[in-house]
Amino acid sequence: MAVDWSELPPELSYTVATKLKTLTDYIRFRAVCLSWRAATLATPRHLPAQVPWLMLPPSRSQPQASRRGFFSLSANKFHFLGEAAAARRRRRCGSSHGWLVLLDESSHIFLLNPLTRAEVRLPSLSTFPNVTDVNFYKIGREYTIQGVDGEVYTCSLKEMRDSFIKKVILSSSPNELNYVAVAILNNTGHVAYCKEGDDRWMFMEDELGYWEDVIYHDGLVYAVNKFGGISVCDVSGTSPMVWYIDPLNKISGDMQYLVSCEGQLLLVTRYLDLNFDVVLDIEYKTTAFRVCRLDLGGLKWETLVSLDDRVLFVGENSSLALSGSDCLGCKGNCIYFTDDYSEWNYDGFKGDLDLGVYNLEDGGIEALPCCPRNAYSGRLWPPPIWVTPNPC
Repeated sequence: MAVDWSELPPELSYTVATKLKTLTDYIRFRAVCLSWRAATLATPRHLPAQVPWLMLPPSRSQPQASRRGFFSLSANKFHFLGEAAAARRRRRCGSSHGWLVLLDESSHIFLLNPLTRAEVRLPSLSTFPNVTDVNFYKIGREYTIQGVDGEVYTCSLKEMRDSFIKKVILSSSPNELNYVAVAILNNTGHVAYCKEGDDRWMFMEDELGYWEDVIYHDGLVYAVNKFGGISVCDVSGTSPMVWYIDPLNKISGDMQYLVSCEGQLLLVTRYLDLNFDVVLDIEYKTTAFRVCRLDLGGLKWETLVSLDDRVLFVGENSSLALSGSDCLGCKGNCIYFTDDYSEWNYDGFKGDLDLGVYNLEDGGIEALPCCPRNAYSGRLWPPPIWVTPNPC
């Protein structure tokens, strides 16, 4: 006697759905029949972090195309999502919990979920504490900014959009309560933050500046400098509390990333081969990575020879660590990296896109399946970025 699975009790359908771990499986489960769809939530909030998709640059042949390509490592296929015309004119400065951080020349800062196309607006560029004046009638020098040493300089709308902020990360999806956005500024490396509902950005007072990367880890904000020094900030109160961790051993390299991994704080150091020609064109490529774990007991960075089955994703995104057993299409003990060295529009710069897969065991670097070596003639702006598909 055949079983009619559509007659499964709603509470059992719901229980089965909550056991699924990937967004693809959840969507397929809800598509089986109307009764299963009715018994489950349209927006699943139980899913763990998904394997990131690689958001690709606009096509040179169709730069104004209305869809943007995303490559899924797990499915080994491309997805094409609709992109609003306004989004193509915005500069990107981060990806966190499935949301892109975008800026435009009107000083607005947006969070955009490319999967749902939902938007959330953060306080504008004009609300940063070191922006002393904004006058849109002063063409080409609309912003007045106070530097670290008290000097005052001006920026145009485009310069402000393209170079004021280095990176923005989120503590959680903006659809969750009490989320925090944290930004690193380009010229000073200072860290600013805003909480849900704030109308302006605030500096983390007493922090030293010139930070390379920032992460939200165990309810606190961690920032790292060029040599592995750490600033820790608790923003849960009405005013931030800041303290420092100065490891006994210094870790030097070309780029630093912080990764929250199973309760531990990891430092990923990236090494580049850099070349400058007579007209100051830059050629660069990644040659190696080093991974360290913060030993709070001994106040030092402890080098890891292996990540075991863990997989790290670094670049312009908020750094992410996942278990290799949960990452279909990914290799454990590897670092998946994108090209985030240049802060500027580098269309036409020499060399290939600097992205790939670094194997910590043998030090080898492989191309990503969607971006084989020499796939592009000159670098494209904006370069690819990891985006975690998140329906929330």
